[in-house]
Amino acid sequence: MSLWDYGPNVMDALIELITSLAVSSGKYVDSCLDMLVTNFMPPHSYKDFLKKPHGLTRKDEVLSRVHTALKDISDLVPLAPLRLELIVVHKMQRVFFKESLTTIYVENMLRLEKGAMSEFVGRKILTALVDKLLDLDVEIGWDDILQDDFSKGIFEIELEDDNESTDDIDEDSSELPRELSRKSLGGNVIAETLDSLIVLTFEHLESCERDGRLSEVFDILLLSFQRTVLTAYKSKFAQFVIFYACALDPEVCGARFAVTLADMFVSCNGLPLTRMSAISYLASYLSRGKFLSTSLVTTILKRLVDWCLEYGKTHDVDLNPKAHKIFYSGCQAIMYVLCFRMRSILEIPRLKSQLLLMPIGRILTHRLSPLKVCLPSIVEEFLRQAKVANLFTPSETFIFNGLLESEYSKTFGGIERLDMFFPYDPCLLKRCDRYLRPYFVYWSMVRPTYDEEEEDEGSSDEDVAEVFPDKIEENLMDDEAMATSYDNREFDLDEFDNALDKMSITPRNSLPFRQDCVRMPSRIRPSMSPESL
Repeated sequence: MSLWDYGPNVMDALIELITSLAVSSGKYVDSCLDMLVTNFMPPHSYKDFLKKPHGLTRKDEVLSRVHTALKDISDLVPLAPLRLELIVVHKMQRVFFKESLTTIYVENMLRLEKGAMSEFVGRKILTALVDKLLDLDVEIGWDDILQDDFSKGIFEIELEDDNESTDDIDEDSSELPRELSRKSLGGNVIAETLDSLIVLTFEHLESCERDGRLSEVFDILLLSFQRTVLTAYKSKFAQFVIFYACALDPEVCGARFAVTLADMFVSCNGLPLTRMSAISYLASYLSRGKFLSTSLVTTILKRLVDWCLEYGKTHDVDLNPKAHKIFYSGCQAIMYVLCFRMRSILEIPRLKSQLLLMPIGRILTHRLSPLKVCLPSIVEEFLRQAKVANLFTPSETFIFNGLLESEYSKTFGGIERLDMFFPYDPCLLKRCDRYLRPYFVYWSMVRPTYDEEEEDEGSSDEDVAEVFPDKIEENLMDDEAMATSYDNREFDLDEFDNALDKMSITPRNSLPFRQDCVRMPSRIRPSMSPESL
């Protein structure tokens, strides 16, 4: 019997029967739990009915009774929560790619996660949800929708995308950049379903943040990210779940994610593809996360520079893209982050001193010749900014002709093309993008060191603060205030671990990482044309 087909009196009687039956004998528990979970979703004929006010009322009547019954059974049958989580996850795998049904099912999963049984079923449910998002994600292929021009660099392409998409911007959001078009995703059932599910997850994270349990949920998301998303083949959207969690709590979750990725990259025990995927995520995250402090970005950069320097000392050999791909991925990450962040770092005196003292020149002029191997478009943009900033000027002249890639970069990127793996490029899902925009840095928002338009056009400091809010505040602080400011103190990793320990959060260096479930990372284009998606 489906609760959706009956009035309140019959529903109450049926719920009472199911609860009593489950409690009466252990052999009926699974059948009763299965019946209740089945009622998470309405019959197919209710699709249009649920869009009406009366349909929403019926939905609330049914689901409130279902969750109350699940709670009552779990209170009376100690093993019921364990059986419930297995049933919920199993049915999740069988839900078809129909947006309306899948969305309602996930709503109920998240209701369980934040409800009274969260302690027993929350971890399993969140992990299953991330797996489901990833399954939907990989069903959306790039090959049919990408039309990149390989004669142009990634920054040039993104700016062109921004210009061509301005005509499609809604009036309410005309001041925000829209780097990529999503026209080809219109009518794509899987993409629309994924968009809806990620938005539900975003809203759930907001609820967790309000309830003060975001750190607990983030612990689960981070472990799930390491086990599946990090090494997933062709992941394009699922990674934005943990990005949004970091945006809601940048000082703890945001910093922890960056430190974890850096740990994975410098670890000698990790698989090469895993380490390269981790540094790709880290570079993209540091570049695109508007909520990240400039101090944290500088600290992580120094750690990457130090690792590359030590690697160069122990490998004093000539250029070899295939044998030293981890080194090249580290060098490219450093340059990519500085393309986005160089100016914001240089405008803070203390951080500018730290950046100028980093031995970046020694790394880039090493015999391994990273400037010849890394993506030409990134190297060209970095050299242009570094020269103006007096950070680094190569002794030889490099002519790239605006190329996006080279034979060397293809070699070090491997068949997975990790040289072109930029997981936090602008999100192509329309609804998700609206949530991410306030926390996201688009290339059109970045002011390179060679951009002097603000002097000619009288740009104010407020324009700068809009992109990196912490920068202006730091310049205005006096020495005493600077000593206590989060953005103006040294970001100490040991202090960070101690803080996590006091908050009963798993320390960053003790999270397990299963190498036996590694999947090959994907080749993701750094930017898409406005008509492509």
